[in-house]
Amino acid sequence: MNDDTERIFTKAGKWTWQEKGMSVVRSISRSAPGCHEGCGVLLYVKNGKLVKVEGDPNFPHNQGRLCPRCLAIPQVVYHPDRLKYPLKRAGKRGEGKWERITWEEAYETIASKWNQIKRENGPESVIFFRGTGRDIGSYISRLAYSFGSPNIVDFAPMDGHACHRPKTFVQRAIIGNYAVADCAQLFPERFEDPSWQTPKCIIIWGSNPTNSNPDGFMGHWIIECMKRGTEIIVIDPRRTRLATRAKIWLQIRPGTDAALALGMLNVIITENLYDKEFVQKWTYGFEELKVRVQEYTPEKVSEITWIPSEIIATAARMYATSKPAATHWGVALDHSKECVASIHAIIGLWAVTGNLDVPGGQIIRSRLFGFHKTVNAWGTECLTEEQKKKQVGLGTYPFLDWVGSPPNEVLIDQIFSGTPYPIKGGWFQTTNTFACGAADARRVYTALKKIDFNVVVDLFMTPTAMALADIVLPVATYPERDGIAQAGGSGSYLGCINRAIEPIGECKSDMEINLELGKRLNQEAWPWDNVRDMFSAMLKPVGMTFEELREASFVYDTIEYKKHEKGLLRPDKKEGFDTPTGKIELYSTVFEQCDLDALPYFEEPPQSPVSTPEIAEKYPLILITGVRVLGFFASEHRQIPLLRKMNPDPITEIHPQTAAELGIRDGDWVFIESKYGRCRQRAKLTAGIHPGVVSSQHGWWFPEKPGPEPSLFGVWESNINLLLPSGSTGRSGLGYPFKNQMCRVYKAEGA
Repeated sequence: MNDDTERIFTKAGKWTWQEKGMSVVRSISRSAPGCHEGCGVLLYVKNGKLVKVEGDPNFPHNQGRLCPRCLAIPQVVYHPDRLKYPLKRAGKRGEGKWERITWEEAYETIASKWNQIKRENGPESVIFFRGTGRDIGSYISRLAYSFGSPNIVDFAPMDGHACHRPKTFVQRAIIGNYAVADCAQLFPERFEDPSWQTPKCIIIWGSNPTNSNPDGFMGHWIIECMKRGTEIIVIDPRRTRLATRAKIWLQIRPGTDAALALGMLNVIITENLYDKEFVQKWTYGFEELKVRVQEYTPEKVSEITWIPSEIIATAARMYATSKPAATHWGVALDHSKECVASIHAIIGLWAVTGNLDVPGGQIIRSRLFGFHKTVNAWGTECLTEEQKKKQVGLGTYPFLDWVGSPPNEVLIDQIFSGTPYPIKGGWFQTTNTFACGAADARRVYTALKKIDFNVVVDLFMTPTAMALADIVLPVATYPERDGIAQAGGSGSYLGCINRAIEPIGECKSDMEINLELGKRLNQEAWPWDNVRDMFSAMLKPVGMTFEELREASFVYDTIEYKKHEKGLLRPDKKEGFDTPTGKIELYSTVFEQCDLDALPYFEEPPQSPVSTPEIAEKYPLILITGVRVLGFFASEHRQIPLLRKMNPDPITEIHPQTAAELGIRDGDWVFIESKYGRCRQRAKLTAGIHPGVVSSQHGWWFPEKPGPEPSLFGVWESNINLLLPSGSTGRSGLGYPFKNQMCRVYKAEGA
């Protein structure tokens, strides 16, 4: 342990024990499969077989609560369709003909092909595709960088990096850090921590946290706050579960969030409800913001957003006068083309009300003893400056150098053009690419088929593996492996994933695969003999070995409030925020340097009843895509009996009035169609959605259907991304209109 151990809270407890004839292993649910969380679980094993899973009541993050996905993990582990052995394609791509091979042959084939590509085209010609990644992402990064490729493409954020990254990078520009709603989740004592205060108000903006876990945030945290007196404001086009419990529900027109935030700022500033002392001392550009918001009166914003002006004003007053107050936001904000402006405006709400870096407001999360540096940039030291400059699309968008990964359409264009260099190899890990993660899915599919040599790492044979792979590698589930679990974006712990059972067949963990392959490609970059030694090396900033972390169960970093007053946010240890001005930049000097608007603004979505009335004439409904479903995560779990029983069919929500006008009844199969494509889903009538809006699920494929081409497990039947165009990325390189396209809906006759 290092000299900072007094900063570390450890929760003592055995990591394994015997109970009623079973072995119990304390672990953390991560990948594969997984989500953004990492909940404490107790894995019960009898005769070497996982028989049940329970929540760990001693784990502060989830306090024993589990979702259906965690409870269903035995069905995942022992599913008959699990990939168990390495496979080599034995026919044409998409034919479904495979030959079982050894791991040695798989590794040697991959290393030989990649080294050939490196000699002939350079290592940058191999692209590393990853999805959400969870705790796997850093190992993919190191594999890419140690091979010499700067090209890691995150197909989980989709076009425009439209998932989490906009909020991350805008916060980095405006406040110099990353803040989340303070629901006591950063404390091991949780709600009993004496320094924490219950928020008087929480705005839930574009999120459905009881169904999903955006940025590692849990809905029951908000519910616990509500039990302690918190009142909530919900901003959502859909009447979610929490919207039915809200003090105020603002049913917003999709894509108009920036206008609403600017309208709320107008009310707060005009009525002198802002925190004058905080604004004067800790913000930059308030006077410019004050001028900008003057045009966004509640009346004007009402016309834009479809929300009555009096409700806008009431919500603004409630938030401004209910200190401390917090905002929890979701992926819906990232799913607009100019989401940067929306996020900037919402941060402005935090700042002018003085709700940043205070108990019960927006808390700036801990740095986990420096472990974040290992995770976020692991392996970059392997890249030369020359190779870094060869990243696909470098310079095409202002934020690309910062993000470190190109928007998808830039890569797809380069695959087709071969300029400035050809793309010859693809590594697909933690991603079911065209089934879930990209707009204009057929174009993406066509492009990826052009890559000469593809490797897919997964639990199951997916549409991506069937269509693209030359080699398929079988991966272990989290009960079958060891690992390090880091809290998602809203948490503050480190813990251990502990192997409870032996992997089925010849499955290996993602980490083991990358370590073993990495050693063949660059021994110096992968010097460890086994994954546990590798984990201990990663934990050096924490001052613990993997075994010490395992014995501790988990560790929490110390959390302090008002860090900006104590010199805890800036490298120079001065008070203030880690921005060029040392203040919260309501007027962003970073944006100004990037030739972007330095102040928040509203811009109509590229398709809307206002911006494209000619499109709206034929396609009159606003389409929301990507609504989260309890039981599924992205495109995972469609073959798991318990979870599929909960969600047997892909659903499109439609208002009863709209459905009646279209001759659609509840349960009918319908086509959802845009000017770009169509797909088929089942209609669900609900009064909880605006008559001018429909909401369609994403990530659907059908593992029970034929795998070979042309079916690919039915991936084209209900794939809502077929309706979405590529190339609608925001001008910064962040954001994409996944939740504001125009469409029409009609009954699928004969279905």
